[in-house]
Amino acid sequence: MDWLLAEPIKGGSPRRRTTLEIIMADTTADTVKKTVETATATVKANAEKAQATFQANAEQAQAAGAKALREVADKSAAGLTELNVQGKQNLEAMVASAAAAQKGVEALSAQSVAFTKKSWEDGVAAAKSMSQARSIQELLELQTTWAKSATEAYLAEVTRATDVVTASVKDTFQPINERVTASVEKFQAAR
Repeated sequence: MDWLLAEPIKGGSPRRRTTLEIIMADTTADTVKKTVETATATVKANAEKAQATFQANAEQAQAAGAKALREVADKSAAGLTELNVQGKQNLEAMVASAAAAQKGVEALSAQSVAFTKKSWEDGVAAAKSMSQARSIQELLELQTTWAKSATEAYLAEVTRATDVVTASVKDTFQPINERVTASVEKFQAAR
């Protein structure tokens, strides 16, 4: 059979091709055609795969972006809600503080009125008592006793007034101090 492959084909161009050359040409053309078809199919498959991967990545990126945007919007809404709550609590603390201050002023005023009334009554009683004195010595003793008791009453009243003012100031600033403490703790926790 080797002799058949080497035999020139009869009738043809001046340069005759051998059977082997024809078979090799056909085989080469088929190989090139198959290679081109395989390469085309591979490129097409890779392109489709790349397009599918790109599409999936784009959808994932879009979903992640939408999720991040939603989270930021939710955090912003929560922050505004928290800010409103804080503002309301601060306003309530100011109202409670003003109410405590008003109670303190009312208590101090009532105490002062009561002291003034008692002091006036004691003074009138002392004046009656002194007007009935039979001697200068008795008058001086009554006056000294009244002055001593009036001074002691005054000092006791000042002590009570100081206690009322101190308690009033403490009660007045307590709601504000609680809000400041709560705000500081919240800010420290946020860091």
